[in-house]
Amino acid sequence: MSVGSLPVGALLFMGVTFILFPALDIFMLVSLLAPGDERGQIIVWKAGSFTLLAFTGSLVLDILINIARGQPMTANPFIQLSTAAILYFAALLYYRKKHSV
Repeated sequence: MSVGSLPVGALLFMGVTFILFPALDIFMLVSLLAPGDERGQIIVWKAGSFTLLAFTGSLVLDILINIARGQPMTANPFIQLSTAAILYFAALLYYRKKHSV
């Protein structure tokens, strides 16, 4: 069964995606701006550093691949922001568990 030209499963996936990713983006901003104790600040700092390193590395690889293939550089900012939010969320969970907060 499909609605319009997309199957219902694809519509549900898109709906969850458009709810989950902005929620992760807001969570990322709130956790970066929220004051906390010293341990909490270290955890946020480490998660932010890991996210920046991974995100920058992926962009550099994307640039190198596009240059090697001779293709124009196209980037979707929604996908990049969502990827950064997912990486930050995963790193934050990891460092919270590692530092037992």
